[in-house]
Amino acid sequence: MTATAHQPTQPRYASTLPVPSAADGPKIPDEGYLVQEIADQLYWLTDGSYGMMFSVADEGVIAVDAPPTLGHNITRAIAKVTSKPVTDVIYSHQHSDHIGASSLYPDTARRYAHRETARQLSDVQDKNRPVPTDVFDTSMVVGEGKHSLQLDFHGPNHSTGNIHIFAPAQKTLMFVDVIFPGWVPFAYLAVSADIPGWIKAHHATRNYDFDTLVAGHLTKLGTPADVDTQIDYVTDLQQAATQALASVDFAKVAGPLDHANGWAMFGAYFDAVAGQATDEIVPRWADRLAGADVFTWSNAWAMAEAVNIDFGTVTDYQIHP
Repeated sequence: MTATAHQPTQPRYASTLPVPSAADGPKIPDEGYLVQEIADQLYWLTDGSYGMMFSVADEGVIAVDAPPTLGHNITRAIAKVTSKPVTDVIYSHQHSDHIGASSLYPDTARRYAHRETARQLSDVQDKNRPVPTDVFDTSMVVGEGKHSLQLDFHGPNHSTGNIHIFAPAQKTLMFVDVIFPGWVPFAYLAVSADIPGWIKAHHATRNYDFDTLVAGHLTKLGTPADVDTQIDYVTDLQQAATQALASVDFAKVAGPLDHANGWAMFGAYFDAVAGQATDEIVPRWADRLAGADVFTWSNAWAMAEAVNIDFGTVTDYQIHP
């Protein structure tokens, strides 16, 4: 397996490794969505690619996120469970793939988000993502008693306002675009805004007393064990990227290239670093997490750059004498 085999410009997705059983999730019914009670009137809704949750409280429904791939199936699923209206809406973060159908909720519903999410939504003015009515900086609680949801911000991670949403009575935690149960993270470490914060968020997640994780993506609900598995993958990836940065010879990689083209030289170097790390990681993880052969290269690329400029563990950017 050569380093160039992992470059994303090559059409390598037509032939992939088998998806391990760790990624298996429930079958999606013919109607295109599955609604499943997690515990005590708290529900998971998924189409097998995106997921959200909602709680049926005494006064109405508290909905968390609104993926547009689910679209009107959100209102259909809620109607299957209750005739109560949606009274409260929580945004995990600002990205449209998770809250881009929020306009389907009643205009009268209160909408909650971290202050940074509210700022970004105010900047873009997307009619499908109404600006929050209620914002917070560190934590707040929506709902009461056994239907309460605790909102916590532990610092920038996937996005600068991405939050944990915890249902203590149901021992259920929703945290989006950081943990991917049964799968490696999406490309470039989930195209996260703050890689050190994204890594740190794994450990913040593990500090909650939960049994069930709603991760926002892919085929299944998660568990604390899924968080531990991803921590192991990310730790392994960081170590491999660090070693590759220290061992790949920049001069050798860049030597045949046009030295007037700095981007070509740096691009070739980081491609080689990512390739070396990928060659090390994929054999260890292909039978443990789905997509290891697909996204480890881009994850290694992002990790190497974070090691280089965020962590400063291995870097050429030393103080010039």
